[in-house]
Amino acid sequence: MYYAILAYHLEGVVESWSAEEDATLMTELLQVNDRLVKAKHLGPAARLGPTTGAVTLRGPGAGVVIDGPFAETKEQLLGLYVVDFPDIEQAVAAARDLRRANPSAVYEIRPISLYLPGAPLEQGGE
Repeated sequence: MYYAILAYHLEGVVESWSAEEDATLMTELLQVNDRLVKAKHLGPAARLGPTTGAVTLRGPGAGVVIDGPFAETKEQLLGLYVVDFPDIEQAVAAARDLRRANPSAVYEIRPISLYLPGAPLEQGGE
């Protein structure tokens, strides 16, 4: 079963980290990433760009595009992981590993009802 682990955090806190603090955190998160890849449990993962570059599509019909992500939460969705485990308890355990590396983040775990991997992303760009 595929599960999405959604990573929430206060965007201002993340943006306030020095390059060294961010690199240290990413090193720790990539260690968890590597363990999940080695165990063949990790699908796509992404660190999302700042919410200042986001738009929201909502409303009836074709919808209206509104600047910014207007979620009703204190934290912002800053990244996600797609993991493959037989049950949610193991997906929660993977999220706990991520939280040990980044204890101030919030992780939401959801089953994925449809997973279409698509084409691989090329490196480059922003």
